[in-house]
Amino acid sequence: MTFKDTLALSWRNISGNKLRTGLTVAIIALGIFALIMIVTAIKAASVSLTTSFSTMGANSFSLRFKDRNIRIGGGRQRDNEKTSKSALREKKSNMGKVITYEEAKAFKQRYNFPAKVGLALMGPRNIVCNNDRKKTNPDITILGGDENYLELNGYTIAYGRNFTESEIESGRSICLLGSGTAQKLYPDNPEKAIDRVVNVDHTPYRVIGVLEDKSSSAFFNTSKIVVTSYNNIRRLYASQSTSFNIGVMVADQKMMDAAIGEAKGTFRPIRKLNVKDEINFYVDKSDSIAQTFLSASLYLQYAMLAIALITLIGSAICLMNIMLVAVNERTKEIGLIKALGGTKNEIRSQFLYESVLISLLGAVAGIISGILVGNLVSILLKTGFVVPWGWVIIGVLVCSLVGLAAGLYPAYKASKLDPIVALRYE
Repeated sequence: MTFKDTLALSWRNISGNKLRTGLTVAIIALGIFALIMIVTAIKAASVSLTTSFSTMGANSFSLRFKDRNIRIGGGRQRDNEKTSKSALREKKSNMGKVITYEEAKAFKQRYNFPAKVGLALMGPRNIVCNNDRKKTNPDITILGGDENYLELNGYTIAYGRNFTESEIESGRSICLLGSGTAQKLYPDNPEKAIDRVVNVDHTPYRVIGVLEDKSSSAFFNTSKIVVTSYNNIRRLYASQSTSFNIGVMVADQKMMDAAIGEAKGTFRPIRKLNVKDEINFYVDKSDSIAQTFLSASLYLQYAMLAIALITLIGSAICLMNIMLVAVNERTKEIGLIKALGGTKNEIRSQFLYESVLISLLGAVAGIISGILVGNLVSILLKTGFVVPWGWVIIGVLVCSLVGLAAGLYPAYKASKLDPIVALRYE
């Protein structure tokens, strides 16, 4: 028999036992489905998170009074997790050491590195904005910044203008509306918001600008915001405002290490630290949260890979049993093929092709269903359609090996049958 004839006969035998084949394909597909689904969902979430927390760009960093302290998949940190003396000193030095207005201003004045420095202060979240006709949902965030805040955080102005230094120092009640906020209050034409008065958390603000739409994610909506000066936040929300964030942007990413070193050297005396003291502030690169998530997601991928392999081992055993049953059922057929001149290689090839084809059918079903279900996360996070091609290729190769391994013994057993005994088999 030719290769084409052997392959056609194998496919005819597979399609002739639909229930048996379907159950085996479903078992194999289940393991591949779980792996591809999780990998696809993680990749979609990674794209969204990277977009959300890398808004400042690769050539920016910020100074915060403490680490963001994000733990993915874990609970509270136990007291005995940090036992070294240096870690305890660092923990003690960080307690209550917020970055004050005076410290932030002093850093901006003293930092001599060729870079742009911006100061920011977080205002209240989940507030309502309204004008005389429209009202937003309670999902708006107030942000306070200076003249460099927009550039450092990747915002551009669609209509209107930026703050002036005098407006920042005076803390006037003026603001810039995010694209989502402006669209909600002025759905016909967001440009109409310019020079209008809107109420932000029951306080009237005059709008001087509207920001362009910017990539958002499920982790932070960059359009549902109101940006005002940090002095306005200090004036109206003195009891709620906590610590200043200091953003620094260099012209070239190659200057990042030098800029960070200069920033630490400038900020240490401002924070009243001696040479031997641990630093009581944190240098936060723009993509640090995204990198934390990506690192944590690797463990989840490894766990799903282990589950998928266990499932595939079980499916390989199941597939081997089914192929052994097929050998017993087709003993007379094997004897007839041998009596007509069929060789051992042709018999082995027939059963190996059947085993590999069944396994590949499971791989295709698992991959397609895993990608489709995993991309539900892409729809929720509003990212593009994601296909983890590397894992797809790995899934196909692994399933091919599983089919080959499961079919070796049944194929060997079939090829060793004596044609006389096989023809007399009942």
